[in-house]
Amino acid sequence: MPIILLILFILMIAAVVWAFKLKRKRFNEKLKSAAFNPAWILILQKNMALYNKLPDTLRHKLHGLINVFLHEKNFSGYNGLKISDEIKVTIAGQACLLMLNRDEALYPTLHNILVYPAAFKSMQTTSDGTVQTIQESVRLGESWHRGHVVLSWQHAKQGGVVDGDGHNVVYHEFAHQLDNLDGAIDGTPELDSAANYTTWVKVFGHEFGQLRELVAANKSTLIDAYGAESEGEFFAVVTELFFEQPEKFEKKHPGLFKELIKFYHLNPLEWIH
Repeated sequence: MPIILLILFILMIAAVVWAFKLKRKRFNEKLKSAAFNPAWILILQKNMALYNKLPDTLRHKLHGLINVFLHEKNFSGYNGLKISDEIKVTIAGQACLLMLNRDEALYPTLHNILVYPAAFKSMQTTSDGTVQTIQESVRLGESWHRGHVVLSWQHAKQGGVVDGDGHNVVYHEFAHQLDNLDGAIDGTPELDSAANYTTWVKVFGHEFGQLRELVAANKSTLIDAYGAESEGEFFAVVTELFFEQPEKFEKKHPGLFKELIKFYHLNPLEWIH
């Protein structure tokens, strides 16, 4: 193919992709401003305690994001679970909370949410550098690199209803989705600037190291010990605390709390006072 034709072909493909993205963005903006199903509000009031604490402006914004989320993402039930509006809205509400003030696409690499009735079994592969071991484990949720989140409906609902125990499987798995947007679940998601990366790595690296030392010494910690497993798990666990126990978290770990305010562009302390 002559070089000029190749260039024209590439430009044509780029134009088609741009037009598709623009059309999608405009459609999503319409969804954000569309009416919100009153029955869904009742579901959120019942199954998402934090929803009832949000100011009206954020609640309205959450409605719009849920509209987009439910249009874009596919839900599938497993082990006999039939997907209902309650399941979809409860999970979408919690997932979209993380995106309330993040002006970007809504989990662009995520396509499917797979939902089990309760905790489910999963095969996990571990390696010590020379030998790989495959073990079966019981899971409450999983976040895959390629387009899937897997959740236990029992625990997804419980996490929404109980908002102050520091644990929420939906926040945890969708934090992994945000972390993975740069191609790696490594505890450092895409940030707004180079300067933010410098501070993030310093603060998170120090706090992650401290947690590992405390866990190794069998000392109690506000941050769940599971966060010591890896930097990626640490980010997901502190995201749970950020939304679930902001007062305790800010008091014990002010540096971490400040970094998460900058990342999520939210301060949950403003909703509980």
